[in-house]
Amino acid sequence: MTMMRRFFARNWSILAVLAAWEAWVALAELNSIVLPGPMPVARDIIANPGLYLANAGQTLFTAAAGLVIGFVLGILVAVLAWSSRLLSGMLTPIGLIFSSIPIVALIPIMARVLGYDISTVVAIVAVSAFFPTFVFTGAGLADLPKGAPDLFAVFGASRFQRFARLVLPSAVPNMMIAFRLIVPEAVLAAILAEFLMGRSGLGYLFREATGRFAMERALGTSLVAAIAAIICFFLAQRAERAIRARWS
Repeated sequence: MTMMRRFFARNWSILAVLAAWEAWVALAELNSIVLPGPMPVARDIIANPGLYLANAGQTLFTAAAGLVIGFVLGILVAVLAWSSRLLSGMLTPIGLIFSSIPIVALIPIMARVLGYDISTVVAIVAVSAFFPTFVFTGAGLADLPKGAPDLFAVFGASRFQRFARLVLPSAVPNMMIAFRLIVPEAVLAAILAEFLMGRSGLGYLFREATGRFAMERALGTSLVAAIAAIICFFLAQRAERAIRARWS
């Protein structure tokens, strides 16, 4: 009974949404093509676990690959911009301009250039992860503790020593903020790319299901995608807290 009370205390809002969904479908007598109830969706997921797991694994793999590439490149470019005023003047405006372009507008262009395969999905995720990392890391590299640069100058620290022991460590909290923000976005970017031009993954599964009006499969795919993004967000949040606690 104690476990049941804890379960309802933590998940009452989700249960209320499911109950309202079921009641709406029943009272409005909606056709399953328009909107199926939660039970048919749950049955489809339970009856086809391999299908959902395989496509979710594909999506998470491409999201992770693109995330790592975009995160590393964002940090490297931010460091290059910090190291040179000329590079900062060139790279910062370009980064801000591209960060304001919706990723959905870049997908057709990148697909035409790179092709319609998994490598393009990885590249799209990398682009979506690159710009937030670049912006947050650049802000962290510029936001130094008060008096610290003068202290390093007094002790005669070289530019490399100042960067390795002051500038880069000061930017780690901002890097982790960017990481927490881009992790769920990477999953959603992968799904969007798969929906528009992919041949596998949750985005493709959703497109295929809606194309043949299998709304149970479409909503099941949406539910699995949402759960995957939420889990990834909480894992990234825990990683951020752990690193920030250790760093401070």
